[in-house]
Amino acid sequence: MIAENISTCPKCGGRLRYFDTVKRIVRTKARVTEWHDIRRLRCTICGSLHRELPEELFPYKQYEAEVVVGVLEGLITCETLGFEDYPCEMTMSRWMAQEQQLLLWR
Repeated sequence: MIAENISTCPKCGGRLRYFDTVKRIVRTKARVTEWHDIRRLRCTICGSLHRELPEELFPYKQYEAEVVVGVLEGLITCETLGFEDYPCEMTMSRWMAQEQQLLLWR
């Protein structure tokens, strides 16, 4: 996973070229589910594939970054109105355990 507008391969430093797009589910506030097109780029040297993620997404997370960051900062809890059952407590506790890793991505 790479951030948008990166044109070099993080593995070998080679040039990345457009390969195709894939669909990615994104869960937002108020239980809204959206599908986004994510570009995949292939390295011209090592041939590895990388997905280009926009800023509103974390790698390997279905929820938008605003919801994840809200949980990490303590603004969204299981008692927060509008978020009572979304995301669940287990998901929030997993995010808290991965806090350092998630904040490094930003």
